[in-house]
Amino acid sequence: MKNVFTCLLLIFSFTSSFAQFDDQFYFPSKELKPMLFSDYEKAPVIVGNDTLQNIFIKPKDKAKATIIFFQGNGGNYTDYQFITKPLVDAGYQVFMTSFRGYGESTGKPTHLTIASDSEKIFEYISNRSDVKNTKIIVYGASIGCQIATNFTKKFQSRISGLVLDSGFASFTDIALSTRPAEQHAIIKMYLTSPYLSKDDIKSIENVKLLVIQSKSDSVAPFEQGKLVFDNAKAPKTFLEYEGGHILAMKTDSEKIIKAIGNLL
Repeated sequence: MKNVFTCLLLIFSFTSSFAQFDDQFYFPSKELKPMLFSDYEKAPVIVGNDTLQNIFIKPKDKAKATIIFFQGNGGNYTDYQFITKPLVDAGYQVFMTSFRGYGESTGKPTHLTIASDSEKIFEYISNRSDVKNTKIIVYGASIGCQIATNFTKKFQSRISGLVLDSGFASFTDIALSTRPAEQHAIIKMYLTSPYLSKDDIKSIENVKLLVIQSKSDSVAPFEQGKLVFDNAKAPKTFLEYEGGHILAMKTDSEKIIKAIGNLL
């Protein structure tokens, strides 16, 4: 089976000079789980012929800051409430973004549409009266760290902090960490990364960084998160936790919330 995949990869590579293999990275779900919040609103953003059905959640009291949350490649925003609920409970208002094709959003996700859609998201967020006078923190989870870093690079003058939770160095590095060794040469030669956390992070200045990574994570290699951290400019904090992929908020929520507070 591995040899068959390699052959297919070779054939596709020679018929396309730049291969992104978007369908190998994004696994959207339309099934919405019950919301854990009492005060939230749907916040749709129009992107071309599609609509991103995002969610904006407010805390009980005045918000400490606004957090823009970019999810991982599976499920939809309702699957990541275990990360965002502690943030709201701690006094942050959270904008949970939705990629095309996820949840109630229309369209199909690709690396490039997610990057271009982020500009519309920033425009929407910037024009909200309840956001204009707040500090903004960008939070990426898993593959969401890729767009979170790229987003922060583009709009860094308005962003106070960046959180990268269980992230990767690039889309190519993701493939290398999940595919067998015999496919690595082909991946390195033909799989393109339209934006790379390990490079984008180098262009970010005066934005406080928090990288969260676990050596027990079987999905996102510890070394990839450390590479992004090492490439970043100060001020920056590296927080190591014990546990599985994107589970830091479940195992060390108090420590994570405190570290996020230090980004303000």
